[in-house]
Amino acid sequence: MDIDVLGALDVRENGVSVAPTAPKPRQVLALLAVHADRVVPVASLIEELWSGRPPRSARTTLQTYVLQLRELIGAALEHGAAQQPAAGPRRRTAKDVLVTLPGGYLLAAAGGTSDVREFDRLAGLGYRAMDAGDFAGASRSLAAALDLWSGSAFADVQTGAQLAMEARRLDESRLCALDQRIEADLRLGRHREVLAELTVLTSRYRSHENLHAQFMIALHRSGRRGEALNAYTHLRTTLGRDLGLEPSPRLRRLQHSILLDAPETTPAPAAARAARAVHHPDAAARAAAGR
Repeated sequence: MDIDVLGALDVRENGVSVAPTAPKPRQVLALLAVHADRVVPVASLIEELWSGRPPRSARTTLQTYVLQLRELIGAALEHGAAQQPAAGPRRRTAKDVLVTLPGGYLLAAAGGTSDVREFDRLAGLGYRAMDAGDFAGASRSLAAALDLWSGSAFADVQTGAQLAMEARRLDESRLCALDQRIEADLRLGRHREVLAELTVLTSRYRSHENLHAQFMIALHRSGRRGEALNAYTHLRTTLGRDLGLEPSPRLRRLQHSILLDAPETTPAPAAARAARAVHHPDAAARAAAGR
C-alpha cells in the first residue's frame, strides 16, 4: 500500500486509489494512513469524527465506515489479483489490509511507500549532515524531503481534533526542515538564491526569529544593509505588539553586527539540533504566533 498525506490524501493498493469521496470515511482513512502499521484506538477515531459529541450509534457508524473502506480495498486487491498468476502465495484480503484488533484498527502498509516516512528519513539525513558540517549534503537531503510536499497535510480532508493535531505536527516538521535547508544554503554562500523565499516566509511567519535572522543575513550579504536593519525593526515591532517581547539576544547581536557593517554575520557554529529551534525560550509560542 502506498500512502500520501503531505498534500491531498492518496492511498493506493496495487496502484488503485482506495480513498473514498465521502467526508467521514475519508477522515477515518486519513487517520489510519498517517498511523499506518500502528493501532489507532476506536476512541481516537470517534473523537476525530465527532469532536467530543459522538452520537449513541458512534461505534456502529464507525464500523460502517470501516466496511466501506474494506469494500474499496477489496476491489483494489481484486484488480491486483487479476494481473497476477493464479498460482502463488495466499492473496491478502481486505481484512488483512484494514485489520480489526482489540481496541482499534490498523492499516497494514505491507512494505509500501509512505511520504511521511520518506520525509522523516530524508530530513534525518539532512540534520545529520548539518551536524557533520556537510552543508551541501544537508541542502540536498532537506530539499528532497521538502519536495515530497504538494500542499498542506490532509489538504482535501475534513479534519477533526486528531487530524488537526497531526497536521500541526507535520507542519512543524516541514518548517524545521525548511529552516535548516535555508541555513545550509546560507553556509554555502547562496544568499541571493534564498532571498525571494525568505521574503515570503518572514511575511507568513511574522514572529519566527530564525527565519528573520536568515533574512537579515541574506540581505546584508547581498549588499542590502538598510533592508536588513528594517527587517529587524519589523520583527521587533511585531514581537512587542503581539507578544510583549523583545528580540532574543542572538537577534540583537546580529543587528549590532549589521549596524557596524561587520563582514561576517554567519550564525555562530552550532549543532543542528540547536539551530533547528527558534532561538528563544518560548520558541513554540513564537512559531505559532507567526502563522
